Amino acid sequence: MMPAPIEQWHHIVRSRDMAALGRLLADDVVFTSPVVHTPQLGKAITTKYLQAALQVLNNDTFTYLNEWYGADSAVLEFQSTVDGIVINGIDMIGWNGAGQINRFKVMVRPLRAMNKLHEHMGRMLQAAG
Repeated sequence: MMPAPIEQWHHIVRSRDMAALGRLLADDVVFTSPVVHTPQLGKAITTKYLQAALQVLNNDTFTYLNEWYGADSAVLEFQSTVDGIVINGIDMIGWNGAGQINRFKVMVRPLRAMNKLHEHMGRMLQAAG
């Protein structure tokens, strides 16, 4: 059975409902990016990263391929094509007792895909300020 925080995450991916994203993220969420060395701390910066990722990756080729669930965490394998490059990655998501996401780590392969993601995400984050 799919955990409630993951059901909510899938709703956000499908609908791009940023209000729902705000409710799902814990204030002390830690976001770990595949291209930024240090973890990003807090809801505001995590929201910026996830909004940018949803704009870059969540196109008509985006799909979750596999999912694995633990008691308070999940791993979701995804694939998307951006500028002709297939991006394969995983979202490692953890949540607290209130069902809010408090850990979100993204890992991406291959290197060309990570570089393409970095290029697009950089533009999105600069535009967001």
